[in-house]
Amino acid sequence: METPLLGNTHKNSNSWGKFVFSFLALFVITGLAFGSTKTSWLVNNEQKLNGKPQVDVPEIVESGKGIVAADDRRCSEVGALMLRLGGHAVDAAVATALCVGVVNPMASGIGGGAFMVVRSASTSEALAFDMRETAPLAASENMYDNDLAAKLSGPLSMGVPGELAGLHEAWKYYGRLSWKTLFEPSIHFAENGFEVLPYLEKNILKHEKMIRDDPGLSQVFAPNGKLLQTKDICYNVKLAESLKAIADQGPPAFYNGTVGKKLVKDVREAGGILTEEDLRNYKVKVTKALAADVMGYTILGMPPPSSGTLGMTLILNILNNYGSPNAIEGPLGLHRLIEAMKHMFAVRMNLGDPAYVNITKYMSDMTSTSFAKEIWRKIYDNTTFPPEYYLSRWSQLQDNGTSHFCIVDAERNAVSVTTTVNYPFGGGVLSPSTGIVLNNEMGDFSTPTEVSPDSLPPDPANFIQPGKRPLSSMTPLIILKDDQLAGVIGGSGGMNIIPAVTQVFLNHFVLGMDPLTAVQNARVYHKLIPNVVLYENVTVIDGEHIELPIGRRTFLETRGHKLQPIEIGAICQLIVQTFESSVDLGRKTGKNFIGNTYFGKLTGVSDPRKDGRPAAV
Repeated sequence: METPLLGNTHKNSNSWGKFVFSFLALFVITGLAFGSTKTSWLVNNEQKLNGKPQVDVPEIVESGKGIVAADDRRCSEVGALMLRLGGHAVDAAVATALCVGVVNPMASGIGGGAFMVVRSASTSEALAFDMRETAPLAASENMYDNDLAAKLSGPLSMGVPGELAGLHEAWKYYGRLSWKTLFEPSIHFAENGFEVLPYLEKNILKHEKMIRDDPGLSQVFAPNGKLLQTKDICYNVKLAESLKAIADQGPPAFYNGTVGKKLVKDVREAGGILTEEDLRNYKVKVTKALAADVMGYTILGMPPPSSGTLGMTLILNILNNYGSPNAIEGPLGLHRLIEAMKHMFAVRMNLGDPAYVNITKYMSDMTSTSFAKEIWRKIYDNTTFPPEYYLSRWSQLQDNGTSHFCIVDAERNAVSVTTTVNYPFGGGVLSPSTGIVLNNEMGDFSTPTEVSPDSLPPDPANFIQPGKRPLSSMTPLIILKDDQLAGVIGGSGGMNIIPAVTQVFLNHFVLGMDPLTAVQNARVYHKLIPNVVLYENVTVIDGEHIELPIGRRTFLETRGHKLQPIEIGAICQLIVQTFESSVDLGRKTGKNFIGNTYFGKLTGVSDPRKDGRPAAV
């Protein structure tokens, strides 16, 4: 169902309001509350959030009361605080999303979009919140015929932002804390400054020309002409003003008010086509999560235009035909995984926004065990094949960037969120009057005249139409075992997300690796064309060296694979719940059951490939 943006809140009842007021009043009295200025909570936590290196904080945490695993430690702590305040996992998700948009603005922010999957422990209902950007009303299939570069860079590459609308819609369903409360930490970071960490510095240095060429970006990331580096303090005062207005007035400030008017003015003065009508017309799509049974688990994820849930389902169904976890271990198992990924990528480019194209057949194929078995018969243990063997019809979507976080609260409500502005710093434009980084999500559409690196024709199902959502590789997932929460997982990194999330899932849930090893383990990637296996070979920020072992590389080469090292393919976060060996999940028996819900030990991991660390309640 499509949900109008400006509807009334319907879950934040007076009783909840009284509860939250009382709870926050207690925090004020005890000196632990926080606000848009440096109150006691922020003073007490500033060293924890800003002053201490990430490497001093554990990569793995355990708790029975709740965990937030984001790709920035400060934002994990912000999310965990919301849980301590009595918030639902969705409250924590809103605060965490706002936080990563401020401190990691190269990857996400309120100028972009996201996908969110929420599972309620009390009802077992799982909803998918599609807050993906849409093509503006003035957009057209042929709008980039004379300037293809404008699809990826500059104001014409901007889709209508959906993140704020989607966060608010999810909060309306589940939120317990006040909307304004969820904004306070992010307003503080934007207004009073936050420390630049190595991953942000890396992106600032890599995109120096882009930053210096844009007045808005240079004002924030190269103040006084000097590029910000690690340990420098970054301020975005205009963004703080925008966040304050949205905290006070709700999303209408953005979609039908002062912030939106300023944003549209900046975009149009820079040469973009965004209008106030585009913002007013934006709608969040709320549906049941897409569910698939794979290898003894149920995965809950996003339906199209996200291709992640379907893509991972197809890979796992192919591998399941081998009949044993042993068959996907070791070098031979890696070869089989790569072949399954290549077949999946060939199929997934038939997908598009289901509101505009009929993709029922392809969705059915990608979840069909019989279809997976047909593909499995085409995989040989002694060889790989050239790209045309996999029957790919269309050029691949080369999406980028993103940020992912996982949350489980004390009641075992679970949230998985992937948020993005697409390329690093989106389209390379920051709105000077609002402090908002503009996404370049139009780059995720296919265009008729585009000549891609794989020399295949563009996918017509993904052509631009006004209001349409572009195809995505984002893969936020919630994992169930016998209808009990087993884990939350997801990743960032564009086209590499599906292979990365699949490998982390296999590592832990099928091969039995502990959560940290499952995430840290070296990964492989493939884009079908060029016909090259990309393998990780990188020393990450905390000094850990991650590299695919030479024995596995040699084995793959004997099967005909061409290999190429890369630094980092994708970043994954993971939370798992441990089941005791004595528990009977089917009959819901055992000491850890309260009613129909199992309460086991939660373990959270943030990927060491980035600056992230998890936080426990």
